[in-house]
Amino acid sequence: MVFVPEFVRGFRPTSFHWWLMAVRFNENGVRFLYPETWTLEKQEGDTGWMVSVQSPDTAFFLLTVDGSLPTLESVVETALEALREDYHDLEADERVDTIAGQPALGHDVRFTSLDLTNTGWLRSFYSAEGTVLVLWQVNDLDLDQAEPVLKAICASLRVDEE
Repeated sequence: MVFVPEFVRGFRPTSFHWWLMAVRFNENGVRFLYPETWTLEKQEGDTGWMVSVQSPDTAFFLLTVDGSLPTLESVVETALEALREDYHDLEADERVDTIAGQPALGHDVRFTSLDLTNTGWLRSFYSAEGTVLVLWQVNDLDLDQAEPVLKAICASLRVDEE
């Protein structure tokens, strides 16, 4: 049985998007699936690491792990402030979810960039490796195609609990 978090509104794990998820990321206690046509980059930092997966179009998925264990609230607020600095028309709706089996805080966001409306999603939760931030973003021209894929990546996300 496939676990589908509540944030995957109306998404069916039996849809064709799951078939596109041919590549597995599995490092440092974090696992997720992503399409083989997307490009993955990983960077190490002083207190953790970050991995991003970029679609051939405008969509991307970003996951950071901070081993210094900042609070969920501070991680979400810092990410939201950074977005607000770049996108002054940002609208954000608070959300509480379950991601990778963990309670998560975050926001659904909307903003304009280069005259295009963008949709984004950010959530933070704790893992054995540290505080995790998940962020995805796509412009609305690609939303119908990319959003189900981004939700499938999130639904496939698993983290070690210990």
